[in-house]
Amino acid sequence: MSDNKKSEMKFNPDLSGILKDHISRYSLVIATAKRAREISEKADENGDILIEKPVSLALNDFVNGDYVLVEPEEIRNI
Repeated sequence: MSDNKKSEMKFNPDLSGILKDHISRYSLVIATAKRAREISEKADENGDILIEKPVSLALNDFVNGDYVLVEPEEIRNI
């Protein structure tokens, strides 16, 4: 796989697995932002230096299934 293709995958992950079951993009953005803040705060507390951006790490957590987005039932079909 070429370097160009690798960087495309890194910055444009397949979100279809996350957005199934009527999960909205808005909910994904909010959940990713909250997870990114957690990652950033934990790195600061531990004195770690992050090589990757916290938002990329957070989105990867959802794409890899390490974190699962659960949307409230009342907003699923809006």
